[in-house]
Formats: sequence, structure tokens, C-alpha cells
Amino acid sequence: MRVAVVHDWLYVIGGAERVLKGILRCYPQADVHCLFDLLPPADRRKIGYEVSKTSFLQKMPGIRHHQFYLPLMPIAIEQTDLRNYDLIISSSYAVAKGIITGPDQLHVSYVHSPMRYAWDLQQTYLKEARLEKGIQSVFVRVLMHWMRIWDQRTVNGVDAYIANSRFVARRIHKLYGRDAEVINPPVTVPTTFVPRNKERFFLTASRLVPYKNTRALVEAFRFLPDEKLVVVGSGPELPSLKAIAGSNVQFLGFVEDSELRDLMQAARAFLFGAQEDFGIVVVEAQAQGTPIIALGKGGARETVIAEGPTPTGLFFDEADPAQVAVAVNRFIQAEANFLPVNCHRNALRFSEDRFDRAFKSYVDNCWEKFEASLASPAPSMVPQIVASRN
Repeated sequence: MRVAVVHDWLYVIGGAERVLKGILRCYPQADVHCLFDLLPPADRRKIGYEVSKTSFLQKMPGIRHHQFYLPLMPIAIEQTDLRNYDLIISSSYAVAKGIITGPDQLHVSYVHSPMRYAWDLQQTYLKEARLEKGIQSVFVRVLMHWMRIWDQRTVNGVDAYIANSRFVARRIHKLYGRDAEVINPPVTVPTTFVPRNKERFFLTASRLVPYKNTRALVEAFRFLPDEKLVVVGSGPELPSLKAIAGSNVQFLGFVEDSELRDLMQAARAFLFGAQEDFGIVVVEAQAQGTPIIALGKGGARETVIAEGPTPTGLFFDEADPAQVAVAVNRFIQAEANFLPVNCHRNALRFSEDRFDRAFKSYVDNCWEKFEASLASPAPSMVPQIVASRN
């Protein structure tokens, strides 16, 4: 069986690239295709490949600022030549699921998210980019309209959908009218766990961009003068966040993974203000024995246990400084209930081994049914075959 894995693009290692790494563990013989690849060789080897096959966008000037090439991405992904493959797995949060395949090829798409900026989060992105009005706003809105039409056209080119969370599965069903198997992303979780003493600070870590809602977390600690918040990460919001922060908020900028794990182990709780499709960092913090105080929307609702005898965190309803402060005080009052061992045990539900078994089993099952449909004398539609499993 000849396998191709198609990823949107490769220039940093984030959550989607960790999923790509998991897919390549399951299918190490697969060829990697993407729109462009700017990763150094060491990072490529970390993911599990040496060389990728790229589109004409690879040679475009300033491709690192890839958002400017969004109008060309549907055209570029459609030019990907996959004629020599039997199984195609797309890893998609933008256009990868729009690859063109034939009737004798099986296309399974792992969807991290439908294009958020083109669908239900369009207004949020326009506001953050200050494009709510003006001629540029008109151009961007027309472009998003065209992207939605193209995205909808590609829906039936996928034989089987996999979603990274139930939240994303609901979005797939609403936008595409298709059911999706839910297989959560792989997270590195230590198999053994030794609790350590907690220090007197709270922690948050993310890229400092508006939709992460770090501003609400920082402003919340104005209401909590006796508590300390440590902020890890860099991004365009860093200067303005420093300007509004009180003396009880410390900014560390970018830190290495090992240092972040140490901070997670030492923190009383990890704060998370974004509505993410899954949110790997929330599971990573629990893997280090640290409970979560999170916005009660998106993937966090599926990865944090807020009820029952073994809670691993609690939620606030809106990314509002006052609500965050109230949630922190609620946590302090009930802190003894959030046991580190329970946090670690909950994180084991999302381990790499669990992902590998679930992903390989599902895709292999789709392939077996697809092969059987090819051998059948009667016409058969793969989406119906796969859907019958759900």
C-alpha cells in the first residue's frame, strides 16, 4: 500500500505537527506533501521525515508571511500530484483536505479544524486584524466568501473524516454535513508520576495573540494582588500586556520545553483563556500534575474534569477579568480537592500510545472496507461504508 500524508504547511512545530508526527509513526513509509516547508532538518527528523514534496508556493518570495498567499493556496493544493498513491491521509486546518484524489484512492482527512477564519470565527479575526470597515475589509470578506465556496466544494473529496475533538466533530457536521470519528491528538505524558511541592504562583503559556485571551488573565490579577501569575510565551501582544500588568505578573518570554514542564509541575494551577479546538497545553499541564482554570468552551470541556469525585480543574464562562478572578478564588478555596495524581491520570487518556492505536485501527479499518468495495461487482460509495461503522 502506497501512502501519502498531506499537511497544510510546515514552518513551526505546533499541535498540528505533533499529530503529523503521530501519523508518521503509524505509517513510517508515507511520503509527506505540503504547500511549503521551512523547517530545518533537525525539526523534520523530530516529526519523522527527511524530505517533503512541496508546491510552487515553496519558491514564492516572503512565503514565511504565508497569509498573503491565501488566495493561491486552493490552487496550489489542487496541483499536488498523488496519482501514485493508494491511501492519502490529509492533516488539515486550512486547505489540505482539498487535495484531488481518484475513485481508486482512499482519502482519510484528520481535521484539526475547518478554516476558522473563513467560517464561524470570521468576525473575530476581522476585529483582531482591525478589518471591520474599509476597502481592505471588503476585499477580505470577498476572499473569505470565495474560500467558503471552495471549502464546501471539497467536502465530498474526503472518504472518511477524523476530528481532533467532539467540538470539531460538531463543526464538521454543521459545516460539511458529515460525521467524523473523534481521535484526540497525541500528548507526551510520563507513564510514571511523582508529585512535587507546589510553589505560590499560577501559570499560563501560549503565543501572545488576541484570541488566546491572555489579556483577560493578566488583568484578572489586578483583583488578586496577593497572588502571582507567570506568563510564558511571546507574540505581538507582549508589549501591551506588560504595560497593563501589575507587579504580581511576571513575563518569561519563550522558554524551552523542559523549563516549561518544570514550571507546570511547580505551578498551583494552569490558566487557559482561549476557545481552542482541542488545546494540547491543557493536557500537558495536567500530565505534570497541575490542575486547570480554563474558559469553559471548546476542547477544554473535553479534557478537564470539573465535576465528580476526582476533579482536575474548573471553568469560567467568559474571558472576562472579573470572571477569571472569581474562578481563581474558587480554586483557592477548594485547592485541596484537585489532586496532582488525578490530573496525571486524566492526561493518560490522551497519550501518544493511545493515539497510535486508535488512529492506525480506524484508518486500517477504512482501508479494508475500501478494498472490499473495489472488489465488489456492485457500485459502492466509500462514505456510506465508513459511516456504517459509526
